[in-house]
Amino acid sequence: MIGSLFILDKSGKIIIEKHWRAAVPGAVAEFVRVSQQQYANDPPTEVPPIIATEDYFLHHILRSDLVFLTVTAEEVAPLSVLHFLHRLVDLLLDYFGAVTEGILKENFVIVYELLEELLDYGVPYITEPNILKDVVPPPSLLSTVINAVSLGTNFGTKLPSGSLSSIPWRSSGIKYTNNEIFFDIVETVDAILDRNNNVITAEAQGEVLCNSRLSGMPDLILSLLNHRLLDNTMTSFHPCVRYHRFEKDRVLSFVPPDGQFKLMDYNVNLNSSNILPILIKPTIRIAKRTGKIDITFQPRSTGGKVVENASMSMKLPKAVASVKLNANTGQCTFDQVTKELRWTIGKISTDYSVAGVPSLSGTMYLDSDPDPIQNLYTIFVDFKVNMFTASGLKIDTLQVHHEPYKPFKVR
Repeated sequence: MIGSLFILDKSGKIIIEKHWRAAVPGAVAEFVRVSQQQYANDPPTEVPPIIATEDYFLHHILRSDLVFLTVTAEEVAPLSVLHFLHRLVDLLLDYFGAVTEGILKENFVIVYELLEELLDYGVPYITEPNILKDVVPPPSLLSTVINAVSLGTNFGTKLPSGSLSSIPWRSSGIKYTNNEIFFDIVETVDAILDRNNNVITAEAQGEVLCNSRLSGMPDLILSLLNHRLLDNTMTSFHPCVRYHRFEKDRVLSFVPPDGQFKLMDYNVNLNSSNILPILIKPTIRIAKRTGKIDITFQPRSTGGKVVENASMSMKLPKAVASVKLNANTGQCTFDQVTKELRWTIGKISTDYSVAGVPSLSGTMYLDSDPDPIQNLYTIFVDFKVNMFTASGLKIDTLQVHHEPYKPFKVR
């Protein structure tokens, strides 16, 4: 499948090079050549993630200002290769905390050991961090000091345990003094509304995050409220989830990995504007030489939860030379070069009688000979609401089997 793997800096210099099959000469040079061609275009264009040549195929991703490049001699499923590259970066982040050229050079031995275990003759083999950490121990401060004193040998480092779990994503012999598990549902709402706040399109992209600190080998069953929302929607699961059980009973049955992981992803269509947790009322009027702008924010359908980190940005016409702004809360700025108006509101209280509704008003001053001005404007809004999901999906119950834990607290 994968013949060679390279990790390059943005200039194309090789940091890591690993071959599982015959080395392909000129692969990196071909990638650099295509990249320079794309950047030379007017305007510059992105380098395609897949580059096909007469002799081989190049797949690459760019993360942490480093290029992760693979070479395959035959055509393979491109998403499988790109998924493996993202998995590799996530694994390096798990091991080292960050992925930079300096960190990779400091941990050359560990990186090459991981590549040996990750792929078997170019085919992905072990990609679960919990199993890899039993085979290739992560670096520690003690091992770093001992290796430096012993001139780079591995004397004093933790040796592999020698016993692997029957479950790929969970190590054996895990023990905690306090057994606890945490779940978070995080949703990102992408919505387009017209000037009357009618929904044109709206979608909630959610993920269920888990942090497991449980001893032994527990078997969990997680039940969701409003699980019918997931019918006929796009969902993806961690390999630990028994998909047939979800299809049958709409519950998540799984043996959790140790530590933090993403249990599932889902997409839910939002058909009503009443579901959106915030209401925006913009009014923009432009005459020959001046214009007026009035924008108000109003939270709704948040179940009493506070809207935080609220901000708004919009592009004003090129003919606008300056703007005089006045906001009753937060800070507002106008960039005369990009013509971007940005209003950083912060926290919006649900008690309007005390704080009032956040509002922004201003006067726009136009050039002496303005070009024709558009009548349509796009407003981009960002916000955050804790303990609230726009889709209505919530966690109901959690059952624990095969381990005699003593229940203490439910959060």
